[in-house]
Amino acid sequence: MDQITIKKRPRSEAVITQRKFFKKTARGKVIKVLRERYLRDDVSCGIRGCIACHSSLEHSLPASGAPHPSFPNGHFVLPDTNIFLSQMDLMEATLFTPPIILLQTVMEEVRHRSLALYNRLKALTKTDDKKIWVFYNEYRSETAVIREENETPNDRNDRGIRKTTEWYNSHLQVTRPPIRGQAPPKIPAVVLLTEDVANRQKAESAGITAFSMKRYVESLPEANQLLDLLAVTDSNGIEPTRASGVRQPLYPEYLLTATLAAGVKAGKLHQGYFNANQYNYLEGSVPVPAFNKPVLLIGRENMNRAVSGDIVVVEVFNEKEWKAPADEVVDQDTTLKNDNAEESGDEGEESDGEMAAREKRLVKFEESARSAERQPTGRVVGIIKRNWRAYVCHIDSTSLTSLNATSLAQQTVFATPVSRLLPRIRLRTRQAPMLIGQKILVTIDRWDINSRYPEGHFVRSLGKVESKEAEQESLMLEFDVRYRPFGKAILDCLPPEGEQWVVPLKDDVNPEWKNREDLRQLLICSIDPPGCQDIDDALHARPLPNGNIEAGVHIADVSHFVHADTPIDNEAADRGTTVYLVDRRIDMLPSLLGTNLCSLRPFVERLAFSAIWELTPEAEIVNVRFTKSVIASKAAFTYEEAQIRKDDPNQQDDLSHSIRLLNTLAKKLKEKRMKAGALNLASPEVKIYLDSSESSDPIDVEQKELRETNSLVEEFMLLANISVAEKIQETFPQTAVLRRHLPPPKANFEKLQDILMKRRGIKLDVSSSRALADSLDTCVDPQEPSFNTLVRIMATRCMLSAEYFCSGSVARDTFGHYGLASAIYTHFTSPIRRYADVLAHRQLAAAIGNSPLHPSLHSKSHVEHVMDVINRRHRMAQMAGRASVEFYVGLALKGKNEREAKGGGVKEEAFVIRTFRNGLSVFVSKLGIEGLVMFKKEIKFDAENYTITVPAPSGEVTIAVFDKVSVNIQVEKDKNTQRGKVKMSLMSPIDSSDL
Repeated sequence: MDQITIKKRPRSEAVITQRKFFKKTARGKVIKVLRERYLRDDVSCGIRGCIACHSSLEHSLPASGAPHPSFPNGHFVLPDTNIFLSQMDLMEATLFTPPIILLQTVMEEVRHRSLALYNRLKALTKTDDKKIWVFYNEYRSETAVIREENETPNDRNDRGIRKTTEWYNSHLQVTRPPIRGQAPPKIPAVVLLTEDVANRQKAESAGITAFSMKRYVESLPEANQLLDLLAVTDSNGIEPTRASGVRQPLYPEYLLTATLAAGVKAGKLHQGYFNANQYNYLEGSVPVPAFNKPVLLIGRENMNRAVSGDIVVVEVFNEKEWKAPADEVVDQDTTLKNDNAEESGDEGEESDGEMAAREKRLVKFEESARSAERQPTGRVVGIIKRNWRAYVCHIDSTSLTSLNATSLAQQTVFATPVSRLLPRIRLRTRQAPMLIGQKILVTIDRWDINSRYPEGHFVRSLGKVESKEAEQESLMLEFDVRYRPFGKAILDCLPPEGEQWVVPLKDDVNPEWKNREDLRQLLICSIDPPGCQDIDDALHARPLPNGNIEAGVHIADVSHFVHADTPIDNEAADRGTTVYLVDRRIDMLPSLLGTNLCSLRPFVERLAFSAIWELTPEAEIVNVRFTKSVIASKAAFTYEEAQIRKDDPNQQDDLSHSIRLLNTLAKKLKEKRMKAGALNLASPEVKIYLDSSESSDPIDVEQKELRETNSLVEEFMLLANISVAEKIQETFPQTAVLRRHLPPPKANFEKLQDILMKRRGIKLDVSSSRALADSLDTCVDPQEPSFNTLVRIMATRCMLSAEYFCSGSVARDTFGHYGLASAIYTHFTSPIRRYADVLAHRQLAAAIGNSPLHPSLHSKSHVEHVMDVINRRHRMAQMAGRASVEFYVGLALKGKNEREAKGGGVKEEAFVIRTFRNGLSVFVSKLGIEGLVMFKKEIKFDAENYTITVPAPSGEVTIAVFDKVSVNIQVEKDKNTQRGKVKMSLMSPIDSSDL
């Protein structure tokens, strides 16, 4: 929402406030600072028709306020800071419609406390269905306050908020005087909303009307829906979800923040990210730098209310108490049968304490079943940063106290998150019966020491479970994908010509041609997957008179259209990457750029950023140059089309020769990389065929076929990224945007090494990337060609993830990319779909003197922050893509089941990749999916040799890791996700349905 700009007035007409304070510099010197503020009396109150402020602006608040049972003359609400910190979901609700006075003090305090909430608050002020006025109380003479001696900043802000509320009420009285002969004017009230009991009491003692959010909302007509959005806090009057009486703590208290910091600094405590165990909900781990293996946390008490993704501090036990992870699949469902959402311990139900005791017994029972491979073991003693956000859940119908669909009585129920890595959430709602069968969003508010589960509040419904729309939105929310439509401010950054934009004629007048090379005559083509619309890259190659070869990589010049620190740039930075799902693409940039003006389509002129090498016939680099350019691609091939053209001897045109030349160079470049120790790893990739009708239902799944032309493109993209990395790091050694892949700890491979040696007699050498690459080449089974691919997939899972980083933030000897065996690397070749590439383009343009570098890319702290964001977005996008594939594979199998097997399941071959005390984990390479085969009867488990022995009609059968088995695959509704989930049972060498 647009706001007024305060008019300038002479300083002589302003009231001056001064504030003196002492500040300690980085070197320890104490200096005295004097700050001055120029106060005014013309800062508008923002209420339409005010005779004192002459407020008639378009976005001013309605003169009469809004109706409310407690305020018959109308009212405005003035929330304090903690309202926005704790009740943002309610404030954003479309049903919450009172006119809001938002103070400058509150805005600033929210900004300092939570940047994420501040961004939501800013977005809220621009929402069309909200009536919000930002009042600059710090600059109005009657409302500004000076911090008093011994007054905390928080107390000073609260006093300023109360003073402004008081001023507004008196201001409304003065500006609406009684008129003789007429009825007294109706003067609306200004209501202070606060969850702070002390602030509310001080306001009421000063005659200011102050409500908690609960008290305010419960009188509104939409109270039932709005109260569900109310976050659980200690001061908003919500009854705690626990039985009456004093309950024993289930978890230890966290240590004080100062104690945590001192312990980490001294090396007595350790900080890291908490990772929940996907197979056993009673175990978790925290990787920390001090140990080669993660710190193991056994039991919920030792995990101490940590949620997956939290940054925690752990205390490591004495080495005598170290243990090994349990070799068993332990699902929450096995222990939650009699759990009770209300915590009352009614007949047939277990209280929190009883359930916790049962879990402790289960953990103790597992002690005897642990293998000998011990690792550091400890407990969580504090939380540095919570990872709480809105989670996709569904209501557990068994936790309802009433299934009466018309009942609006408040009850406590369990919300079960889609992710198995998260605990169930206690939720108080009046809509529970109506929410059964719905996907919903739930936010965690708190987790007390005497509550087995966290408590949270309902945010909104996403729709019916298993409906395609609800599942698609659920998946994007689950992985925090930014999928909102691009707003007006972003679209206003696009060229006004829209789709009619073209590269202008080449002359000295048009700025597009400044410092830009004309490469339109070159035989440039693109090679991409079928249906690719966002074409980032194109290539060319041609022989030179001296016998060498010129090869070029031409990348879409996105930075020409996306300028730093603009709305479109800020949105791209927030999205971080384009997210590719099976049935859709969530773009980082508006489609006008991504699939049109930036996309290097054939037969049209496009702006590009080119890297051009002179190479010897043996692919040795003679030199490289970078230039902004204009190109005209001569063709857009799929990998298959390019392969056919390359292999067809009848194709003797120049473009075909160019592809063959590129392929010859690519082979030699790859050979050099492999000799240097680059790894040829693997990941399961499948292609899903969708119905061409409107339903777009999946109809089949097959493995992706990789061709020689895939490698051709990959090699030149790698070459471009390495060359650009060297250039920008040389020019900007402190702030270059780079990407690295750290060598994995050797401990990561211990399990795989042991399995390969014991099951196949193969030694896996991990002393270096070259040694690992050579070892992987020897992992072959003449009887089973796909065995080598399986080992490479398992080796990939032992690796660390690659990450973006700022060159000045880490030691130079840690720049390398382990998997590529390159000393330096960046991402330059996909700026349409990756924001890191856009930054690399800006730095490269400055490095070659094409354009100045924006000040933000000279700031190491700024680049570090952006790297953190895009690393997280990149990880979440990968997980969203995998989840989308898994969902559609499930749909395809379900459809295939119904069409071919009449519900009896689909039979496929699989490899055993892990053995448990009560089951197997298998990998189906044809479908690229993993699954668990669980046994109900007791089986023999040999942890040392990675085998299980199961009874069979003809005698016992032993199954080991790497064995090939046949499985029956069916699709059933998953209790967590409430969508189709693959369920596997063993068909051979034995039938697990008999066990």
